[in-house]
Amino acid sequence: MVTDQGLVHYEAYGRGKPVILLHCWLGSWSYWLSTMEALSKRYKTYALDFWGFGESAKSSNLYNVPDYVQMVTQFMERLGLEKAPVMGHSMGGTVSLSLALTHPERVQKVAVVGSPIAGDGLALLLKLAAKRPLAALAYNIPGVLPVGIRIISPLWARDWKTWYAMFEEDLSRTSMHSFHYSIASLRATDLTPRLGEIRVPVLGIYGNNDRVVNPNQGQLITKHAEKGQVTYFEKSGHFPMLDEREKFHQVIETFLENSAG
Repeated sequence: MVTDQGLVHYEAYGRGKPVILLHCWLGSWSYWLSTMEALSKRYKTYALDFWGFGESAKSSNLYNVPDYVQMVTQFMERLGLEKAPVMGHSMGGTVSLSLALTHPERVQKVAVVGSPIAGDGLALLLKLAAKRPLAALAYNIPGVLPVGIRIISPLWARDWKTWYAMFEEDLSRTSMHSFHYSIASLRATDLTPRLGEIRVPVLGIYGNNDRVVNPNQGQLITKHAEKGQVTYFEKSGHFPMLDEREKFHQVIETFLENSAG
């Protein structure tokens, strides 16, 4: 899809009511493939690549959380999607909540997966990537970032070999600007003071073993969101949709079917 700021790549699957899926930092739509398949009998899912990631435009220089909110809004307008549930993983969840705050007429309900509500919830490694000199060092020296992530990947995902192959491919499709500016924006974001303004149901899913985003971020949802609820996955890290797929799909389907929007 062509927008005013450049190409937005997306994949659609299934039939039924629409659901918008947003990926994590350094990710792409492919993280949602199994979820799209699981929901396909009752929902038509749309999984987007943010600008600067996946197969979307790399030349827009619009890599901040508010930019991605605007991207999703344009996407919905151009496809004629008046209102839909929005689900986001990590950075995608922060964008989803921001969309519910700035364009409440577009969002029926929100599900966030391992998402930082406040930038302080990010792991040290991601906080360091928000500092431009360190980001440039990690991104531009060949092998530093892939090798570093490869070493710690068993701490991030149960099936780390599958996840790392996805990460390596997605990393190759980012730019230095999207790598740095998106995480810097996420680090500077704090939605806590405004969570109480969200009137639609909000579901948080966090892995108890998440070492990328502190799972205690989920407590902010139950504390401040009027219709907030949180489910913790005991055997998951930062990727519950990969670590505990069946349980994840069951929780998501129940939320989509039973929560009034």
